[in-house]
This record gives sequence, C-alpha cells and structure tokens, in this order.
Amino acid sequence: MTTGTIGIVGGTGWLGGALARAWLETGLVEAADLWLSNRSGRAEGFERWPDVQLTTDNRALVERCQTVLLSVRPQDFRALRIDLSDRLVISVMAGVTIEAIAAATGAVRIVRALPNAAAAFRLSYAPWYASPGLTDADCALVRRLLEACGTSDRLPEEGQIDYFTSLTGSGPGFIALFADAMIRHATRTGIAPEVAERAIRQLFLGAGTMLAEADQSPGETVRAFVDYGGTTAAGLRAMQQSSLEAALGRGIEAAHALACADMTGDR
Repeated sequence: MTTGTIGIVGGTGWLGGALARAWLETGLVEAADLWLSNRSGRAEGFERWPDVQLTTDNRALVERCQTVLLSVRPQDFRALRIDLSDRLVISVMAGVTIEAIAAATGAVRIVRALPNAAAAFRLSYAPWYASPGLTDADCALVRRLLEACGTSDRLPEEGQIDYFTSLTGSGPGFIALFADAMIRHATRTGIAPEVAERAIRQLFLGAGTMLAEADQSPGETVRAFVDYGGTTAAGLRAMQQSSLEAALGRGIEAAHALACADMTGDR
C-alpha cells in the first residue's frame, strides 16, 4: 500500500518536521511525494532529502496532495482558508474539533491525532479519532503514518482526544518536572549538579524502558516494590501519603480544561 502524496501545513515546525522526518527515515513516504509548507520558505532539517517539495502557498500544497496534515497553532488555523473537501485530513492541532475543521475547510474525512514531541525519536504515543467519513483504507493509512513515529490507539470518542492532550500530549513536560525535582533535591544534599543530572537522566531512561517492556502494569510494579520492603518501599509509602497524586490530578485537569476550550478564537 502506497501513501500517495502527503502534505504538511506547518511542515517544518517541531512536530510537523518530526513526523515528516520519521516518514522519510523509515522509507514510508518517498521524498518526492512529500510536500511541506511554511511562511519562511526555508526547510532546515531536510537537507538529506532534496526532493522534498517546499512551498509557502498552502493552496498549492493542497492541490498536489491526497492527504493533508494540519500542524499549525490552533489560533492560526482559521487564517489558512483552504478547501479540503475531497482530501483526507489529519489534524494534530490541540483543541480544534472535527466540527470546526469541517466548517472551516469543507473536509469530510477528518482525523484528530495527538502525537507528542517523542515523535522525533520515533517514541511517540499517538491516540487518534476518525470522523465517520473515513474508509478502511484511510484508517489503515493513518495508522501507518502515526506508527512510523511510535505507537497509536484509535479512540471511540472524540472527547477522549482532549483528555489525552493533557495526559500524553505533554510529551516530556510533566516527566521533566519530576526529573528536575529529583535533581534539585540531590544537589541540595551536596551532589554535583552534573552528576545528579546524569544520574536522573539515566534513571528515567532505564525506568521508562522497563515500564514499556514489562509484563506488569505500573501499579503492579509499585505494589511489588512496596511488598518487598526496604528503602524503595519506604520512599513509595511516604509519597503515597503525600499530596503527590492530587497534584498530578490538578495538573492534568488544568491542561484538560484548556484543551476543551475553543482554541481558534471564534467564541
């Protein structure tokens, strides 16, 4: 199955560019079949693929591409003014509903997807929701494009996309907060900052890999450490008795509230 021609509006931004490079590096999309648009007309990061097509004209991109991925800031979406009525449209814009995309572009075959910054390392998690207009072939193509950058799940309800915006759309942001707190605690005890940072980076790399590959769920892993006893169990019990879980919940809810707001400025 070929991907056909694919265009990314905002294709040299951090997310659009990460997705594009993953497709090119894996050979999923041929360079000559990939169109990128941006305001500057420059394509930094794509020097290895001189056949990639670059334009500042979004309408020219749409004319030549069967699939169009929208990777612009939500507040810039309405200014695009493009007709996508007969295209497969994949949006990675947070907070812009399928209804809003359809109203602005005439599109019928619309997917909302939520890859994150780890797409640059092909380690993204990308939940997605498809409008009823998609064909089986459309859905298969969407899955292939997203899973070239990591893993994905198709969601049964569009509202769940907004929740995942706050849960996994943060990419390393929430996790980096935990890592920074641990590093700062270590440095307060006298550990050299560079040593603390190296230790915590490696801890998160190892722990993330173990969680991803383990048969146990994260909850089962926690219970196993608690049941075993010792220093880790003592630390886990203290954290469980603190407001850590409540703070996490407040952070997710705050991000979710913004994801559910109208991000296009129409209301």
